Amino acid sequence: MCHALVIEDEPFIAMQIEDVLRDGGADTVTIAATEADAIAAAQARRPDFIASDVRLLEGTGPGAVEVIRTMFASVPVTFITAWPEACRGLDNVEILSKPVRATSLLDSFRRAAPNC
Repeated sequence: MCHALVIEDEPFIAMQIEDVLRDGGADTVTIAATEADAIAAAQARRPDFIASDVRLLEGTGPGAVEVIRTMFASVPVTFITAWPEACRGLDNVEILSKPVRATSLLDSFRRAAPNC
């Protein structure tokens, strides 16, 4: 089973990302709109992959990822953002700029989580 966590506060974008990840092999997907919700979701179920925006209405994607990686060090992450410079200093992440094409996200997912 492959579980993905989508950290995105725009519902339509979150659903599009979910569709791409499911098409790519994710069996289950949890969507979190805030940093706190993302951390709680990861505590409830370890993600095999995270797709995250950077700026959220409450908190940030990088902040959530940092905490989640203290719990699970090897979770692959792809940031999908209009603010790629906000991801500097984060190790082992891929950064895709918004608007992102479905094929680019799918390719990133498959590279980051080849066992999904």
